[in-house]
Amino acid sequence: MSRKYQNAFFAFGLVVLAVMVTQLSFAEVWQGLRHAGYWFFAVVILWAFLYLFNASAWWLIIRSQDNGRKPVGFWWVYKLTISGFALNYATPGGLMGGEPYRIMELAPVVGTERASSSVILYAMTHIFSHLWFWLVSIFLFLLTQRVSVFMAVMLTLTGAFCLLGIWFFATGYKKGFASRLLQVLRHLPLVKRWAVPFVEHHKQQLDTIDRQIADLHKQNPKTFYSAVCLELGCRFCSATEIFFILLVLMPSVNYIHCILILAFTSLFANMLFFMPLQLGGREGGFLMSTTGLGLTTSTGIFVALIVRLRELVWTGIGLLLIKLDKKKT
Repeated sequence: MSRKYQNAFFAFGLVVLAVMVTQLSFAEVWQGLRHAGYWFFAVVILWAFLYLFNASAWWLIIRSQDNGRKPVGFWWVYKLTISGFALNYATPGGLMGGEPYRIMELAPVVGTERASSSVILYAMTHIFSHLWFWLVSIFLFLLTQRVSVFMAVMLTLTGAFCLLGIWFFATGYKKGFASRLLQVLRHLPLVKRWAVPFVEHHKQQLDTIDRQIADLHKQNPKTFYSAVCLELGCRFCSATEIFFILLVLMPSVNYIHCILILAFTSLFANMLFFMPLQLGGREGGFLMSTTGLGLTTSTGIFVALIVRLRELVWTGIGLLLIKLDKKKT
């Protein structure tokens, strides 16, 4: 990617990050950091390992499409993974920032169509693993918690949503996803003026991308299932962050509770995907999930604050990695 576009991504992310920082109360931040102590640094370092799961899943997808070409280095993919998530955190609409950046960085190395298909495949796998994580968490809740009538209704609706989403993505893996998504976009009022000519002018490229997506599922099932398992494993390991934070407040922490808190919070936050850094949605999710499991409101506020600070730190790191890329293509 040229320096001009790298600077544009960096400047955009920096402006949004600055806006997000101004929304914090510095007195509360300082009090929370003092209370968390060294556990805050443990939470920040933890994500250096969790991003290895995400980068490995994407790297496997890229490698499955090598076809004898020079392989793409894992640590470069790791860098793009962190920077891509940083832009996703800071962008309204989530995937509007990180995915175009990844495609533009990868395209000069592997070609635009292959870069697009690998990024779309990884985004699909990332969302696909979320759906499985929420579905498994429903059964964990049923096995470990008392279920009221209200919760039974909510769990039923959530389960139906997850099953519908899993079916939709499973079909997309078999038949391709790019053309189907753009066919939906061409019927939406705000974007159809762009989508219709785009589909007409890039039909051949979209068909190639869809064929590459379908080929991974058909010809490389081992790679497909490995990528899904890595992403799903990352979801369950991510609960370690909440486990570390709760250790500050209570010596005996139930890891199952941490998984349920993460599952409900991520579901609620993703419902508000259009907000930069999911501002407010994640905090509200933590409050409702912690109080729903019998923890205090102050516990939910503390967990939400530390997680928000960790996201800001890694967003800043991701933006710096964009600027530190010395490769000029």
